[in-house]
Amino acid sequence: MVEVDARGLSCPEPVMLTNQAVKANPNEPVRVLVDEACALTNVQKFGKSKGRQVTVTENNGEYAIELS
Repeated sequence: MVEVDARGLSCPEPVMLTNQAVKANPNEPVRVLVDEACALTNVQKFGKSKGRQVTVTENNGEYAIELS
């Protein structure tokens, strides 16, 4: 699994990093770590727009978004 650490970054950076990871690893799941609600929403929308199944886990205000 590919992991993208986008904590501390503001949009559109988390989505851009996620896009790079998805393009570079088209057949692998991608886990994106974010700590902003806006980034969470935008990465979820991006994943769904790419036909990926999106799963979110929250831990102390940080989110792990899995795109599989």
